[in-house]
Amino acid sequence: MKKSIAMTAAGGVLVAWLSGPALASDKPVIALANAYYGNTWRHQMVDAFEAAAKQAKSDGKIADYIVVNGDGTVAQQNSQIGELILKGVKVLAVDAASETAVNGVIEKACKAGIIVISFDSVASAPCNYQLNFDFKGYKAQQAEAVFKMLGGKGNIIQVRGVKGSAPDNDMYNSQMSVIKKYPDIKVVATVYGQATASVAQAAIANVLPSLPHVDAVLGQGGSDDVGIAQAFQQFGGDYTNHMPIIEGGGGTDFVKWWADESQKNGYKTVSMNTTPGIGGAAFWLGLALAEGAKAPKMMIMPVATVDSSNLAEYAKLPGGQIISPTYSPDWVKENLLSK
Repeated sequence: MKKSIAMTAAGGVLVAWLSGPALASDKPVIALANAYYGNTWRHQMVDAFEAAAKQAKSDGKIADYIVVNGDGTVAQQNSQIGELILKGVKVLAVDAASETAVNGVIEKACKAGIIVISFDSVASAPCNYQLNFDFKGYKAQQAEAVFKMLGGKGNIIQVRGVKGSAPDNDMYNSQMSVIKKYPDIKVVATVYGQATASVAQAAIANVLPSLPHVDAVLGQGGSDDVGIAQAFQQFGGDYTNHMPIIEGGGGTDFVKWWADESQKNGYKTVSMNTTPGIGGAAFWLGLALAEGAKAPKMMIMPVATVDSSNLAEYAKLPGGQIISPTYSPDWVKENLLSK
């Protein structure tokens, strides 16, 4: 089975393509079209998909798998999905560049007999399965928790996520709906952190000199949390011993920092995050559907929460990761498939 490796012109993104003979097998080929690969969360998500795919291939359940990672643009993802349609894959998992702008090519995939599952950043094409998180629900819950810690008043920064994605829009709008309930909460800056530590750090550093004292920061996860904390630490001044309440997004580096600050000065916050292990769940769901299983068109995944009750436990995890379980075929069968 021949496989060729190529690099895209945009951003040096790795694309693994299978040759034609692999698709002649009676076993399915399952593909992942991931629109954006620029943060820790997406790396772990792809790793989770690949780990599941390698296990399934070793067990003889699939002919092979394909992973394509994009540069975050709709144009590139549309092109990549078009290529996958021509390859004749059986299942296509899509972490979408847009909730609507990839619907046309997804409809083409469905008409070609391909099972399409959009997940995390979902697409709204009626023919595709959606494996989503309750972004609106958990971000509202987290914002409420932070505002209660503030006593209902203070200056805040909103750090948005991956520009143009459905999760960014859902999380931002959810936060805004909570902010409207608190007249003494003032948004003094809104920046894009791309759910990435380095981007979030630079974005915060750029605006801090022009802002009044900041009491809290609402983020979106994907490792933006530790970048936000580093920006305030480097700025110093009043923040040296009085850091704002920074929403945790499940980054283990942030959780370790939080645990240290808690021991030093009783620092409090809450961390809630979507789990990149969804990549594995999407794979096993796709395989089950290819084998004839039934599932609802819309499914919701759980989120991971860290608070004072389990902080010490999660602080023991290795750095550089996003907190996430590994989802098994049995978990998918029990929690996602129709009974």
